[in-house]
Amino acid sequence: MTSINEQPIPAARPVIGEDEIEAAVRVLRSGRVVQGPEVAAFEEGFSHLVDGRHCVAVNSGTSALHLLLLALGVGPGDEVIVPSFSFAASANAVRLVGADVVFADIEPDGFGLDPSAVEAAITPRTAAIMPVHLYGHPAAMDRLMPIAEKHRLAVVEDACQAHAAALNGTPVGAFGAGGTFSFYPTKNMHALEGGMVTTADAELARTLRLLRNQGMEQRYANEIVGANMRMTDVSAAVGRVQLAKVEGWTEQRRANAAFLDAHISAPNVLTPPVAEGARHVYHQYTVRIRGDRDAAMAKLTEAGIGNAVYYPTPIHRLKPYWEPDQKAGRTWDLPETEKAAAEVVSLPVHPSLTPGDLDRIVTAVNALGESL
Repeated sequence: MTSINEQPIPAARPVIGEDEIEAAVRVLRSGRVVQGPEVAAFEEGFSHLVDGRHCVAVNSGTSALHLLLLALGVGPGDEVIVPSFSFAASANAVRLVGADVVFADIEPDGFGLDPSAVEAAITPRTAAIMPVHLYGHPAAMDRLMPIAEKHRLAVVEDACQAHAAALNGTPVGAFGAGGTFSFYPTKNMHALEGGMVTTADAELARTLRLLRNQGMEQRYANEIVGANMRMTDVSAAVGRVQLAKVEGWTEQRRANAAFLDAHISAPNVLTPPVAEGARHVYHQYTVRIRGDRDAAMAKLTEAGIGNAVYYPTPIHRLKPYWEPDQKAGRTWDLPETEKAAAEVVSLPVHPSLTPGDLDRIVTAVNALGESL
């Protein structure tokens, strides 16, 4: 039970400091608030996180996925292979362009797409594979990219939770045809709201810029059908401030995770796996509970330790996907996805944690013991 003098430790804590506030006010006073110099500067700065790729800022991570699929020409008649163990936006973007979602299972020891399951899911209609770098851990890109190249498939990286994550020295967002990032307030860095698409293809980047701005580069000279998915300069200004801090925050997250790894000893709590060569940036510190998860979460909450389940219902079981699949007589065999959804719990790992907070988290988790 939390003592009177101990405040609950939140599972996540967005950072909005004086630097972010001053940047937003500066832009508001300038009068240039949409798709101006701050956006261009943010795009240029973010490119350093993705090996210098072209960066196109948009209004959300979901928009980033949506526009990238559109720019790649994915649409009706196509299939995109997606993990069901993810946030619904991953699959929603596929549906929004009129393509069909094909779910593949995740690896037994991690939370990313299983390359063998991906290869088994490929059909003549497959147009793309969408690995999700879930919780800040890179997907198995070293094994997924050869599969995509063999079958001539586009790779659309959902890196919305994985700013500055990498595998064997290559940053996420720099493997496939394009990568996508989110700047929602609880992400490892934010822009109040926003997203980014990254690509090595200059022509694809130009198409993305057209799509986000009603299909035009010059005002009233529309070249294609587009939408309004622009990022505001206010968001970009906040993003630029956060971009200057994200490396320090990332190292703090990694240090916090290392402390938890070293000190959590409850036998029924499995700490997050990290693949060889992976740089995990710990958007979430996600453990598996072998036992009564609800009871474990209740005990953690009683001890003042914020906790949450991402994601309790796999996408293929959500109504917009489950009901059409049932009507079509389509079923998905995703045992590792189902197992992860029943076991995972995310604990605080954010850079605002103090040494005392970390001690409290460890004490509460270890108190779970073998009682669950």
